[in-house]
Amino acid sequence: MTTEPPVRTTKPRQVRPATEGWSQKKDAEGRPLLQFASPKRGKPPVHLADLTPEQRVEKVKELGMPGFRAKQLEKHYFTHFTHDPADMTDLPAEGREEFVHGMLPPLLTEVRRLETDRGDTIKFLWKLHDGALVESVLMRYPGRITLCVSSQAGCGMNCPFCATGQAGLTRNMSAAEIIEQIVRANRVIADGQLGGKKRDDHSAERVSNIVFMGMGEPLANYARVMQAVRVMTDKAHGLGMSARGVTVSTVGLVPAITKLANEDIPVTFALSLHAPDDRLRDELIPVNSRWKVDEALDAARAYFDKTGRRVSIEYALIKDMNDHAWRADLLAEKLNARGRGWVHVNPIPLNPTPGSIWTASEVPVQNEFVRRLNDAGIPTTLRDTRGKEIDGACGQLVATEDDQAVAAVTPLED
Repeated sequence: MTTEPPVRTTKPRQVRPATEGWSQKKDAEGRPLLQFASPKRGKPPVHLADLTPEQRVEKVKELGMPGFRAKQLEKHYFTHFTHDPADMTDLPAEGREEFVHGMLPPLLTEVRRLETDRGDTIKFLWKLHDGALVESVLMRYPGRITLCVSSQAGCGMNCPFCATGQAGLTRNMSAAEIIEQIVRANRVIADGQLGGKKRDDHSAERVSNIVFMGMGEPLANYARVMQAVRVMTDKAHGLGMSARGVTVSTVGLVPAITKLANEDIPVTFALSLHAPDDRLRDELIPVNSRWKVDEALDAARAYFDKTGRRVSIEYALIKDMNDHAWRADLLAEKLNARGRGWVHVNPIPLNPTPGSIWTASEVPVQNEFVRRLNDAGIPTTLRDTRGKEIDGACGQLVATEDDQAVAAVTPLED
């Protein structure tokens, strides 16, 4: 019988956040630069998923078809996961291609996909209409299929341990570009290209869970993300998914958290905290200079009060940086000060990125961190990290130079 080595009892080593292999963008005062506004670029073409059901009917009429054709297009796109006019034989043959292209213009071009050996995790690299690159990750778990979607090309939050943040913000994605990631993933599943299905798994063969944990800060692209969520959860005119299966994550944009709580859409809300003390979080999560730890936690608690939906706290465990036992105790103290039963903590061993000197906490340290939270009455579960071998895990999504070279010679889909 083997036993784990004891957790260190000497004074813990404190590593300060630092960049290696890249330069963090700074503002005129020398603080990490935050990009809340999307750089101006050409907008993607307007798509069915960008429009409300009423707007779709009007657009169909503008294209010379009777309004009921909007419902037919919704079924093809959201139920059969196709935008190919050849599949839509219930539409009149004359003018069909022009009509379908006008309502369902191409948005994503698949540049490449990487799979794990078992085939139960697939990372997609997509090229948008303007050449911007984004990634999404499709994962099969027992009884469910999860898609990690991107909401921005790049990210403007400038967190030094995240590969996406190192790249900066290229632009916001449209609602339809977000939805198209789901539709294309559902097509892959329908075609039998996602492995890992067990014989006794009788769950539906489509994406059941969405996590906004791909590229981008979702709440910095608020209006388009919320339009996408409405389309995901619309049972009559959209994908018909359960709002409870949709997780919206943020690094702590407090005013937007308050807006989200008032949307009357009971999505799961996740706060990427990563440190319970302002001194360290200011360095790890630059937006903490705007809204401090206690402000973010107050907003998260208010989300629970408004929606009744338990909040998730995401916490990347980084060796000798934020994994100290006293930080677990401080986190538990701050969460319990706001009541019981409202929160769940998901520690995640850090996924290393190119150019980073940081690494995941040692297993005994991870276990001690989790134990202290659980002993304090905070439900805590160490997150299973999927996709590390294909750089598809949390914080690893970034378009590499090789990706950009392949994308440059990949023609956009017609």
